[in-house]
Amino acid sequence: MPRSNRPRRAPSPGSPAGRNARRKWASAPPEVDLERTRAGLPRHESGPDGEWSVRQITAQNAAKDYRCPGCGVLIPPGTAHLVVWQEDSLLGRQAAVEGRRHWHSHCWRTRRRY
Repeated sequence: MPRSNRPRRAPSPGSPAGRNARRKWASAPPEVDLERTRAGLPRHESGPDGEWSVRQITAQNAAKDYRCPGCGVLIPPGTAHLVVWQEDSLLGRQAAVEGRRHWHSHCWRTRRRY
């Protein structure tokens, strides 16, 4: 017996009618949060004190308390700040990432560079 390509059941009243509406790929893709995407990617900075990776943490993603090494003041949850680690560490990349620090944006911009 040849196979039929037509659906055997009629669509129920609550379901979307139409062949493409039932497929996952036919639905619109979710919107991309560009600000969150940009914030998650580290940028690279060069200075007399070395090569640094700097990643911005948005206020909605800041969930813990951190102490800023620049001013020594606590960065409370819900405060936008930066995560910084040294790219050209003598101990290697893994040690540099483990030694990353959370800075206030202002403190990082105005830090003393020796």
